[in-house]
Amino acid sequence: MAADSPLDSYSQIVSGVAAELTPKVASLRVTQGRSRRPGESLGSAVAYTNDGFLLTNAHVVGSATGGTALFSDGTSSPFSVVGTDPLSDLAVVRAGSGAPPPAELGEADELVVGQLVVAVGSPLGLAGSVTAGVVSALGRSLPTRSGAAVRLIEDVIQTDASLNPGNSGGALADSRARVVGINTAVAGIGLGLAVPINATTRKIIAALMQHGRVRRAFLGIVSAPTPLPASLHQRVGGRDGLRVAELVADGPAARAGLRVGDILVNAGGRPVTSAQDLQRLMFAEAIGKPLEVTVLRNGALVDVIAEPAELAAA
Repeated sequence: MAADSPLDSYSQIVSGVAAELTPKVASLRVTQGRSRRPGESLGSAVAYTNDGFLLTNAHVVGSATGGTALFSDGTSSPFSVVGTDPLSDLAVVRAGSGAPPPAELGEADELVVGQLVVAVGSPLGLAGSVTAGVVSALGRSLPTRSGAAVRLIEDVIQTDASLNPGNSGGALADSRARVVGINTAVAGIGLGLAVPINATTRKIIAALMQHGRVRRAFLGIVSAPTPLPASLHQRVGGRDGLRVAELVADGPAARAGLRVGDILVNAGGRPVTSAQDLQRLMFAEAIGKPLEVTVLRNGALVDVIAEPAELAAA
């Protein structure tokens, strides 16, 4: 086969990503339970810092406090759980000596559908397993359970790179071996999902490393994207808005005077076109602080001042 054939080039890219990332993705054995014969669950984790911090999924560690990380060179190290965030399905753990240097992080917001991605992890405990595929879709939502509540992880990456149990917490990388997602779920044959690495998740990771948890604000809005009227559509740059479909009774948005049917145009001085736009504003610094919200109501733009409250842990 010619050295410059498309398949050969593809193989070179995948093998290059594998060589770069395999040493930086650990297999996790997570100790579950406190009985005399505790069980184990399996997962993967991506080296994040030079001093042993690793990224994985919240559902991989669950309520555990630690376990063992196994690396591709055959070494192992106990790890402790630093913090978990079930609402993003991200967690940070810290291994002792022997942890590899960190993987390079990419930017998931720059991905396009059809782009080559490579998954590295430990499916079924088989460390250093590599599969490849493409970005199948962007902006998917993944239901997740936190206590008795079921919420959505927004903006996840869909890929057809083969994922299996144990891949959770592993790396989804671009052709330059930059980690653009943390693999989180197998949704069906040929359908895997990953939590994106972007500005929002970087804030979550920083909060987990510093505080062990993520404090969030909430407005109490259930919403859906909707087109804006033609006259306003052009004035705001040809984008959509976010229609208020439901309000949490006595929630911050309801107390501020927002109504079902209002169309959110801006919040905090920023355009609002999706639920993710609001979620990016709902971190600890927003709790109890005035937030200016501009809505379209009965054909007129109305400014409302809301005060996000802290989202209680489930």
